[in-house]
Amino acid sequence: MSAALPPAPAPALPPVQASGEPRSYAPPPWSAAPTSPGHALPPSGGYVPPRRRTGRTAAAVLALVLVAAATGLGVWYLGRDHGTGTAADPAPSVSVKSSPPESPESPESPASPASETTPASSVPSGYRVAHDPVGYTLDVPRGWTRRQQQGEKAPVVYYDSPSDGRQLQIFELSEATPAESLDLAENDPGYGYSHQPGYRAGDRTSGDTWAELSYRYDDKDKGARQVVDHRFRAADGTLYAIRSSGPESLSAGLVRGPLTTAVDSFCPTDAQCS
Repeated sequence: MSAALPPAPAPALPPVQASGEPRSYAPPPWSAAPTSPGHALPPSGGYVPPRRRTGRTAAAVLALVLVAAATGLGVWYLGRDHGTGTAADPAPSVSVKSSPPESPESPESPASPASETTPASSVPSGYRVAHDPVGYTLDVPRGWTRRQQQGEKAPVVYYDSPSDGRQLQIFELSEATPAESLDLAENDPGYGYSHQPGYRAGDRTSGDTWAELSYRYDDKDKGARQVVDHRFRAADGTLYAIRSSGPESLSAGLVRGPLTTAVDSFCPTDAQCS
């Protein structure tokens, strides 16, 4: 049940004269003033009930809250990446331009002339990289075929030209120096090639880690041959020989060319070669 309301106060009665007749009531001066349409006169005595004033204040606060909510909604919407609202112009944005870094390592920096002139591949035209299963890589002419034989001390690998009789021969050495190995190969009384028919020595050159001899001889099956025998210390310290040979009728450059390319590109497996 609802709580009982207190009894309403009895309306005030005008004062009574001694004669028992009610005293005449004089209205306040402002009660007879003209009023504009739509404006209610204040109640008697100018007293405003607290409840009505509280309602107006609440209505004003509610109106302010609604305006603030609508304003916030508009700012949120315009601030979205895809917002296209036109109710208000967005605040002007301020952009700060920063200078690009001057470091040469910046991705925006142009490539250096050295990197632009570096060739995409160091393999000469007409050659290919051969990853030989014996344990090294080298550049050999395209189209040359590989074969292998077991030598007295190490495998001997051949790359043969199918068209003009040229050949590369590669094998590991067991001597202490390239010069010692080359001298023994030329002059050994049992197998030295100075004892071959038609032998004639040509240029002999050497350095700290290599030795080379060119010569010619007469092969019983192939006829007159020219040879360039180059012995050297590889990047891993192992000694190797690369011999290039071909018919004596060919130019010396055609025989020396494959040898120079093979020596320059020779690298033992897992070695660091420049």
